[in-house]
Amino acid sequence: MNVQAYLMFNGRTEEAIGFYQHAVGAEVTMLMRFRDAPESPPPGMIPDGWDDKIMHSSFKIGEAELMASDGCQSDSAGFAGISLSLSVANAAEAEAAFTALSEGGTVTMPLGPTFFASSFGMLTDRFGVSWMIVVSTM
Repeated sequence: MNVQAYLMFNGRTEEAIGFYQHAVGAEVTMLMRFRDAPESPPPGMIPDGWDDKIMHSSFKIGEAELMASDGCQSDSAGFAGISLSLSVANAAEAEAAFTALSEGGTVTMPLGPTFFASSFGMLTDRFGVSWMIVVSTM
């Protein structure tokens, strides 16, 4: 059994993947556009002009594989109870990832030492994805 995060970017998936490639070295493992689907979606399921948008993609950050799509919804999802936790080896990696991911986003807890981690911080990136960056070695 395996649970993976599936992120819906409402038309901004390509931009988001490019951002994660730059920010944390994401590696694209699969990408399919709506125009490349073997079957056409039902009428009205995707907005007009979305042929070049991403129907499905997967990418790796470290050993974790995430999936993403431009989805078919016209507004953003309402559930905000998920954060991606990025565990890194040391404070320098934490600072680099935190700085890169927070560019254009919002820092909700500055990166710093805590009682449970030598370095920990939280942010919401420019796409609305919540992240926790942690160096768990004390």
